[in-house]
Amino acid sequence: MKIALLLLLWLVPLGQAVPPDYFVPAHRIPGLGVERDDLSEELLAVRTDLMIQSQTFSIMRDPQAVAGAKRITSDKKLQSIFHAAAERSGMPQTLIEAIAYLESWGDPHAESPAGPRGIMQISLGTSREMGLRIIQSVRYRTSTEKVQFRNKKHKLITKAVRYKVPYVVSSRDERLIPERAVPAAASYIANLERRFGRRDWAVFAYHCGEGCVAQMLDLTRRSRGIPPDQVSVARMFFSASPAWNRELYQAVQQQMQRDYSPTYWFRIQRAQQLLDLYRRDPKAFQSLADEYKSEFPVGLRAPHRLTVWLKHDDLIFHSSADLKAAGAKLVRALDRPSFFGYILQLTPESPDDLEAISQASPAALGTLMYIAFETRRLWEALNPPGEMFQPLPVSSLVQTEDYARGTTQTEAWSHSSGQVFDIAYAGLPPAELEALRFVLDDLGWEGDLGFVDDGPQTMHIGCAPGAREFFTAVFQDAFESLPDASAGQE
Repeated sequence: MKIALLLLLWLVPLGQAVPPDYFVPAHRIPGLGVERDDLSEELLAVRTDLMIQSQTFSIMRDPQAVAGAKRITSDKKLQSIFHAAAERSGMPQTLIEAIAYLESWGDPHAESPAGPRGIMQISLGTSREMGLRIIQSVRYRTSTEKVQFRNKKHKLITKAVRYKVPYVVSSRDERLIPERAVPAAASYIANLERRFGRRDWAVFAYHCGEGCVAQMLDLTRRSRGIPPDQVSVARMFFSASPAWNRELYQAVQQQMQRDYSPTYWFRIQRAQQLLDLYRRDPKAFQSLADEYKSEFPVGLRAPHRLTVWLKHDDLIFHSSADLKAAGAKLVRALDRPSFFGYILQLTPESPDDLEAISQASPAALGTLMYIAFETRRLWEALNPPGEMFQPLPVSSLVQTEDYARGTTQTEAWSHSSGQVFDIAYAGLPPAELEALRFVLDDLGWEGDLGFVDDGPQTMHIGCAPGAREFFTAVFQDAFESLPDASAGQE
């Protein structure tokens, strides 16, 4: 039902909401950017489901995703512990399993550099609230240090000085004992649910902390446009915007920068679905994990979505000759900055190359146009005093693989696909940059977009393979909005 509704929302053109003095696409994604101000329950459900599905990348890109799923679902001892904890606490076993999966991949001895330990990644302070015992003792090790000083004759000499350095060891840490840690964590979540009144807030609090969630819940209750009976984590997340409910927006952004905790509940929902998939069909789970492996040397896990979405077969423009033979795979960017909201600032190696590198796939250009459209709408809602909207500076479209080899830009190789582009954001006014980043995030949570900062001044952007058809339609909307092809240039 949600998938059918999503297709309906994507494919049915919506009425124009702004005067047509700049490009307004006929194909629109509702509830995005400035339209977050008025989300119906039905549309919120769609956005929530898309948000949950978008968490697949953050989970499945990890090399431990498959082994962790097997450990959580197949270890008989762990299954017995999860079942007993669920019976005792009243929390669903699937929820307890999902938290253990995301927190430690089911490893009882997991340790975080930040301090939490064990299968449920419990901090020292929270362990005391849970009633877990941690017995520590102080031990000493001898250290030697060379010290210079002057003797009675004022001669500088060096002498080895030995001293004891204290350190703490745990003789018993029940965070590392699943039989103790899992039931304690489950009961703790049940208590959080009683305190905050909803399970989603309890899950949020498990990651963010009780004080954090108390503040976020209070801000959500006081925010505009949220019915008293719908004060949920999803409403909190999707009602936060720089144009309204700004205090809530700033609080969400602060927590996102700290540890992405506002997205934790969505990740837990997706983890439950993924563990269910593993139980039903381990081969399908493995196939999904394979889809989220990068085909390029990027380390143990993909750093961003574009390294997963782009494949070797996408990198087809190896030389200038390939660009000339591109045919319909590439189209020239429509160059009307005031109308389309972007401006081309391309730097070819030679003037003769400018026309070739002023191209991209129709999907990439449609993505660029849609980002510019949504950014300008949100910027207008912000109505920043003293600012003029500046067309988004596009510093790169298609490039050849030969060119990429000679540049220091980390993401240059992917431009040989024609599916990505760069925006040089350093000179944008503050409110416009805030609107741009919000729109990029919003499209990312929809699962339509991937982007990454490529250096201190440039963003590298591309749409998801599954969204290329939609953004190609946006490009067609743009082309049809012009009187004739020659009108595409200013």
